[in-house]
Amino acid sequence: MVASRRAQPRPASARTIDPSNDRDMSDTVDYATLAKFRYELRKFQAFSKAAADQAGLTPQQHQALLTIRGFSTQEPVSVGDLAEFLFIRHHTAVELVDRMIKLELLTRVVDDADGRRVLLKLTKEGERRLQKLSQANLKELRAIGPTLARMLHTFRIP
Repeated sequence: MVASRRAQPRPASARTIDPSNDRDMSDTVDYATLAKFRYELRKFQAFSKAAADQAGLTPQQHQALLTIRGFSTQEPVSVGDLAEFLFIRHHTAVELVDRMIKLELLTRVVDDADGRRVLLKLTKEGERRLQKLSQANLKELRAIGPTLARMLHTFRIP
């Protein structure tokens, strides 16, 4: 997949463990905090899924709305961009967009600069649902934020 113009991936060193490191990593790993952190993330994902379900959306549709709205500040998101941001294949993004258009959450717009490129725009209904879900998610994040911040603080390298 071609790297996005928008979001640059983290360096590989930030994503993988360096096998050449001679230090015994088991001495520095706080497994309890890692487990609690992952648990808190899963709890938030479960909360977000339930909120999306209540709004009549799948979690993937909610994420697509957020992605299109959040990454469209400088230029509109294309179907290809959406696929990349959601870590799905292009044809899966096309199917997702088709379903969301039927729900009147999105519209397609042909890019004036490149007629082959299809851009995505939220409808008023898409904006309304995203606003409601975002408010609920932000409220939950504010509630769990201090707990997550304390955990993240323990991961800092001295």
